[in-house]
Amino acid sequence: MEAHSADEVTFRLLGPVRAWRGGAELELGPPQQRAVLAALLLRRGRPVTAGKLADALWGHRPPPGAAATVRSYLSRLRTALEPRRPAGRPAVLLVSTPAGYVLDVPPSAVDLEVFEQRVARARRLRSEGDPAGAGELLRRALESWPGTPLAGIPGPLAHAERARLDERRLAVLETSLEVGLELGRHHELVARLRALCADHPLREGLRELLMLALYRCGRRAEALESYQDIRRVLAAELGAEPGPALRRTHAGLLAASRAPDGTVPAGGTGTGHTGGTARPAGEGPAADGRAGTAGAARPCQLPAALTTFAGREAELARVHALLPAGREPSTVVISAIGGMAGIGKTTLAVYFAHRIADRFPDGQLYVNLRGFDPGGAALDPAEAVRAFLVALGVPPQRLPADAAGQTALYRSLLADRRVLIVLDNARDSRQVRPLLPGTAGCLVIVTSRDQLAGLVAAEGAHPVPLDLLSDEEAEQLLARRIGRERTAAEPEAVREIVRRCARLPLALAVVAARAATHPHFGLRAIAEELREGHGGLDAFAGGEAAVDARAVFSWSYRALPPDAARLFRLLALHPGPEISVSAAAALAGLEPRRVRAPLAALTDAHLLVQRAPGRYSCHDLLRVYAAELLDGADSGAERRAALRRMFDHYLHTAYGVLALFHPQRDTIELPEPVSGAVPEVFGGRRQAMAWLEAERQVLVTTVSRAAATGFPAQSWQLAFTLDLFLDRLGHWHAQHTVQRAALDAARGAGDRLGAAYAERALGFACMRLERGQDAARHLHAALEAFAGLGEPFGQARTHRLLAFAANRDKRHQDALEHYRRALELYRGAGYRSGRASVLNEIGWTHILLGEHQEALEQCARAVALHRETGDRNGEAAAQDSLGYALHHLGRYEEALGCFDHALRLYLDLGDRYLQADTLVHIGDTRQAAGDRRAARSAWRRALDILEGFDHPDTEEVRERLHRLGPEGPEADGTAAADGTGR
Repeated sequence: MEAHSADEVTFRLLGPVRAWRGGAELELGPPQQRAVLAALLLRRGRPVTAGKLADALWGHRPPPGAAATVRSYLSRLRTALEPRRPAGRPAVLLVSTPAGYVLDVPPSAVDLEVFEQRVARARRLRSEGDPAGAGELLRRALESWPGTPLAGIPGPLAHAERARLDERRLAVLETSLEVGLELGRHHELVARLRALCADHPLREGLRELLMLALYRCGRRAEALESYQDIRRVLAAELGAEPGPALRRTHAGLLAASRAPDGTVPAGGTGTGHTGGTARPAGEGPAADGRAGTAGAARPCQLPAALTTFAGREAELARVHALLPAGREPSTVVISAIGGMAGIGKTTLAVYFAHRIADRFPDGQLYVNLRGFDPGGAALDPAEAVRAFLVALGVPPQRLPADAAGQTALYRSLLADRRVLIVLDNARDSRQVRPLLPGTAGCLVIVTSRDQLAGLVAAEGAHPVPLDLLSDEEAEQLLARRIGRERTAAEPEAVREIVRRCARLPLALAVVAARAATHPHFGLRAIAEELREGHGGLDAFAGGEAAVDARAVFSWSYRALPPDAARLFRLLALHPGPEISVSAAAALAGLEPRRVRAPLAALTDAHLLVQRAPGRYSCHDLLRVYAAELLDGADSGAERRAALRRMFDHYLHTAYGVLALFHPQRDTIELPEPVSGAVPEVFGGRRQAMAWLEAERQVLVTTVSRAAATGFPAQSWQLAFTLDLFLDRLGHWHAQHTVQRAALDAARGAGDRLGAAYAERALGFACMRLERGQDAARHLHAALEAFAGLGEPFGQARTHRLLAFAANRDKRHQDALEHYRRALELYRGAGYRSGRASVLNEIGWTHILLGEHQEALEQCARAVALHRETGDRNGEAAAQDSLGYALHHLGRYEEALGCFDHALRLYLDLGDRYLQADTLVHIGDTRQAAGDRRAARSAWRRALDILEGFDHPDTEEVRERLHRLGPEGPEADGTAAADGTGR
């Protein structure tokens, strides 16, 4: 920051929040008090109410006496900022106004403001043709940013602002590197760009700069290979292709590689000459430092557009008119597409979104809110916000704990970006509001059967109601799907089909599917069948229109073989959104090989859609129809038996996966699955883990569905089974949801043991989400419940979790006391593997205490005992701890030997998360031993694994790589074959 007078107060936000008067640092008090100061500084010169300050600290759940606490913090801050102010004299810096509290300091007093001023001046210099001056200002701006912004500050506002500011710094860094390329510094920037691309593998702007730098260094093949690298990463991680700017740069480099003189064509990368602008105008990182990606990723979540789309020209024109003539909306534009079920809302929204996607270079977000799900399982908007945050590149551990903080972070990330957001199948305005951005530049498309009057009135949404297709549009739809020659040959039959389908797009699609799969059927015969099956779909009209579509569905349904018809009805019981072959077999009580024919029949009739090999989904309207048929054709006993088979299938399959990965873990007794509920059997750990990942959302929903339909035992038992899986992979919000439902189910059924297990897991989930008081309450309640039931294993495990919590809070002696009790309980029960695990955890606690020799002894005992019991998971964990203790004693080669042993065990066991954990420790030891290249190799391997899980630990590993600095022989010192010590 600039020099200041002796009396002027200056502030830092870009790091730990600090303040100085002249050269003397001021004492700002505890973290919560600094959080109040940070909130005022972020709105410098503008009033902030006491309520907003409370929200910044605690979100929407302030503790009792929050207002008085905030006033106390403000009073102390006044004293800290103006210690020599006479008693009774009003404050000058922190003043109270009718509109709220104002921190009245000049922009030059706040490092964030100085940073932004330098960036703005750099932008002006660059536009005036002075890239050297711009580069110097950007360098100074970035050097003034010493670390994590708002470090150590609690509260949802700080969570959101940290993410926004981290993204801001990275965007300005991209601009600085871009200016460096303009100045011809490509040789010196290659190594730095490589390191940044490794740290941010999904960020297309950085990759584009690396490609240009490599090309200008004459390394054309490497530049083109770099494009293929990010293309592979984007496909694997996001299922997306590179954005238009990166594709254009790649095309330009390809063309240049073929040109005789090697110059890059102007249409390729936006540069027609050496030293020109590094990218096309309006794409990628701009001169103002805004990133061309949202967060660390550019999401491309739109479903595939329908290639046979027909009609709706008037509605398309109406929605298109909402966009201004320029490149981006000047305000948040919301288009609410409404209409009855099956009217084609989603088809229109997705088709239009694809047509305009190129106007939103920062990406497209899509979510099905399931507002009218037949089973009542509408998506919680908080869950949608969390999914969007992850898609925008936010690591799960950076998510604020409460919904208000998550929404604030989401809106911060969308600020100054051009993102297209499609919110499909919304229930009402309340479900939509948390998902709306707060600033200009975005387009939100909402579809709903509801008129969304609240959204229109309060948010200025533009309603686009959909009616039934016109006769001409309906005929066009049929022609697109079954061929114009066929419809032209029988125009009268086409008109009757349109009339019988009531011009409803979904009904027409089902008929078209029937006609397309039976090309020898005459359209006149199809029309006659529809006439004979006349019914009326009044149950689905919702009072909005009288349509004649039940005839279409019933006709299609009656044409099914009996086993396919029965399966179609039973699918109404599945929680969705997708069902696998094996789960469908369990519902129907069939062998998996015998259910494939009914599934194929349903797919051929377009009553099901195969979204991926072996995975099927069903339109909401058809699920409603299936449920109506189920109620009329199948008895309550038959429906309950199908539910039991489905729940048992999921429970026993998941439990088998748990036993495969962790055979020594605490177990529960499961009754045998009922007949027909055949669990899946896997050929290996990789296949089992793939099943868990694919079924995760279904399994999470099944816990609640089992509770709601009268199967409380299956509910808490499945929650117990999912506990370790959800925790290891960092799905802590889902874990909290699952265990809350399981606890309610077990309590409702009077199942004390099930309630104790769920309470314990819920406590650990709260701990992961940093809800310390809730965690302690649930864990102590679980401990009391297990003691009352005489369950030593349950008590011991709960003591271990309480010890874990104590270690997190640096209460290491409390942790040792909990471990002592757990050890006694295991010893009394004769559980040697449990004792070995506790000895390892005691050793780890001694490491935290700095008592490394004691840690060695405890961990060595754990290794020996695990070997005796044959617990290879436990042995691997103890070897890792042993290595960590040796590391702290400076015995690096011995430490690497232990880590290598642990890693080989984890590789053999297929436990990828713990492989990553051990690789991180290997990297730490390699770095401490001076082998930076081997450290980098180990950390990168760990990062690859964790990124595959979207795990919260990912950011820590990225930070290690970032601190290591640029890659290169001189920086890295001696090389090793790999980072594993082998």
